[in-house]
Amino acid sequence: MAPPHSPPVPTSVLIVEDEPELLHRFSAALLAEEHLHLVAAVSSGAAALAVLASTTPDVVLLDLGLPDVDGIVVIHHVMRHCPDCDVLVVTMFGDDDHVFAALEAGATGYLLKDVGPERIAAGIHELRGGGAPISPSIARRVLARMRAPTPAGAPSGEAAPASILTPREIELLKLTAKGLSFDKVGELLGISPHTVVAHVKKIYRKLAVHSRTEAVYEATQLGLL
Repeated sequence: MAPPHSPPVPTSVLIVEDEPELLHRFSAALLAEEHLHLVAAVSSGAAALAVLASTTPDVVLLDLGLPDVDGIVVIHHVMRHCPDCDVLVVTMFGDDDHVFAALEAGATGYLLKDVGPERIAAGIHELRGGGAPISPSIARRVLARMRAPTPAGAPSGEAAPASILTPREIELLKLTAKGLSFDKVGELLGISPHTVVAHVKKIYRKLAVHSRTEAVYEATQLGLL
């Protein structure tokens, strides 16, 4: 007789939001989800860094407009000290400066605050499944940046030849760029999800990035995709 399956381990989440109403709303959305575990809900960057000093959540739900520490600083801290943690930005800032600073720092998702609480919970599940939840208007801006022609006189891709990634890594990145989960990518390539994650981490290191969105952007700029 096969042993019973262990129940899934809840995804642990740290919320960092300085608006009390939104902090309450986001917390309620997480507490209503069976497979999400709220580690802490704090209203400042300093409080977030204090929590991160003693625990490593799976996901940090982060506002960028904090009263004390810039949200980008928090993202950099997470990437340095909790590299396996995903950062989902939920903010009112939809301008290029904030969007690309957050993505370049390592944020894995970017949602605007006009989304409903159910989208927040769904975005967290999407992150842990290998996705990259991004508000439609932000996704269009990212795509527009990726399509932008290289300015005259800018360095060409010869400094980073296609051989920077192996054919297997390029194939895997193309699949992840479609938003497929690591489980699905592994199924299509005939490898385990753990092997997919190992490949993804190698891709991130080679491209000097911290998220799927950054990897796709860099690979596109280098002519690899």
